[in-house]
Amino acid sequence: MSIRENWARIKERVAEAALRVGRSPEEIQILGAAKGQPPSKIREAFEAGLRIVGENYVQEAQKKKEALSDLPLSWHLIGYLQKNKARKALEIFQVIETVDRLEIAEKLSQGAQKLQKEVPVFIEVNIGEEPTKKGVPPSELPALLRRLLALPGLKPRGLMAIPPYKKDPEAVRPYFRALREWRDRLQEEFSLPDFTELSMGMSQDFEVAVEEGATLVRIGTALFGPRPR
Repeated sequence: MSIRENWARIKERVAEAALRVGRSPEEIQILGAAKGQPPSKIREAFEAGLRIVGENYVQEAQKKKEALSDLPLSWHLIGYLQKNKARKALEIFQVIETVDRLEIAEKLSQGAQKLQKEVPVFIEVNIGEEPTKKGVPPSELPALLRRLLALPGLKPRGLMAIPPYKKDPEAVRPYFRALREWRDRLQEEFSLPDFTELSMGMSQDFEVAVEEGATLVRIGTALFGPRPR
């Protein structure tokens, strides 16, 4: 199938999942997870309707953004951010989805002040508490959010997570539900009406994520096809 056909099918599946639980399909945005994909495929996806691109690496994103500078795309960082790349990341990305520790938040805050901008950020949560994954443990979320709210230049907007991989998407549902419950709890505890985002769900499980409240799904293979070798 072509990227255009893939996009249409993903949109249809997102809409069906939203309607099953009484949500409006307009509440959910689709991010194209483009790690390893060439600019030409991102351009094809843009022509089909994609408007948000997610990249894992700062340097890879920089090259692609330059190659696609004629397109009004929003760029999200969805990979681990090293401290020494924080300033460059702020120049490239509109949204940083992977704030998982205070030291990177402080670096982003310093950089944002120098650039005189406010940056929407998501807190990455290790929702399955897996030792091999990045992200803040759920129990440490309130403390990290409290510190983020005191840092100038950052606008905490919600949570992001990569749950444990399961062949059966239904087995991932409890993790998506837990992330939504944490979002709701933090929004209430800190009185944050704009703390609404839930970036969760990928190619294999995004419909379950939508049913559990995702506002942003990160789709790679189902949109672009396998990564080139």
